[in-house]
Amino acid sequence: MLKILRRYTMPISILLGMAGYKWFGYLHFLTPYLIFSMLFFTFSKINYAHLRPSILHLWLILIQLIFSVLIFFVLRSFDILLAQGIMICVFCPTATAAAVITQKLKGNIEFVASYTLYVNLVMAVFIPLVYPIMQHNDANIGFFSLFLKIFSMIFPLLICPFLLAFVVRRFPKINDIVVKNSGLAFYIWSFSLIIVIAKLTKHFIEDQVIGLSVIALMLGALVVCLLQFFTGKLIGKPYGQTIAAGQALGQKNTIFAIWLANSYFNPLVAVSAGAYIIWQTIFNTIQIYLVEKNE
Repeated sequence: MLKILRRYTMPISILLGMAGYKWFGYLHFLTPYLIFSMLFFTFSKINYAHLRPSILHLWLILIQLIFSVLIFFVLRSFDILLAQGIMICVFCPTATAAAVITQKLKGNIEFVASYTLYVNLVMAVFIPLVYPIMQHNDANIGFFSLFLKIFSMIFPLLICPFLLAFVVRRFPKINDIVVKNSGLAFYIWSFSLIIVIAKLTKHFIEDQVIGLSVIALMLGALVVCLLQFFTGKLIGKPYGQTIAAGQALGQKNTIFAIWLANSYFNPLVAVSAGAYIIWQTIFNTIQIYLVEKNE
């Protein structure tokens, strides 16, 4: 029974978030703390010697940068909101939970953890650079202003747990306890997923209206979600990193994407990032089910 519950943890989290959105939405303030804890447990067991950059890291970052710009210019002539929403889904940095899911899939967590660090830092520079191209209004936001806001999100939630885990390594007895309980990272992520889905559901039900733009954004998010997962797997296969590269390129920090859309674009753009949460969670659930089924 417990094994079945573990296998379906993520879809259960989605259903709980949707059904209890009026209650779980109030726990949104816990999300940063949950992410910090999840990453701390994940970083506690990785081999820091394996975090060095590789040519595969570079390929995946270049794919994100180039593909995001290309897809924006292709879609811009059809619908500017669709172009912005899908571009955000592509250049959005790797999710902090990617290493957690990669571990469940028996992939290389060191590769994903290091890619998460690198791509977040790259995007902190890239996004302010391309923002003037993406905007379709009179907003005048400087490069350094946007860079500092993005970096202020990255540092406490990504860099700080990494540094804390590094310090705890100096205390073997404490570190052993943390490592033994590192499996908690998956369940912390599952609980944070409930809160994120609840917040998204509340926003969608109370503020959004179903229309062609919303449907296009949701379907567009599905297409680029699958495309990025499978592209990552394809690029990573020659390097023996099929699972890790797929998660690195496909699993997105959609909390960041929603914040970016709501803060600097039309709030409707956030629908694509919200839909991406659902699509990537379903995809990851299928992957975990197939892996555990064969154990």
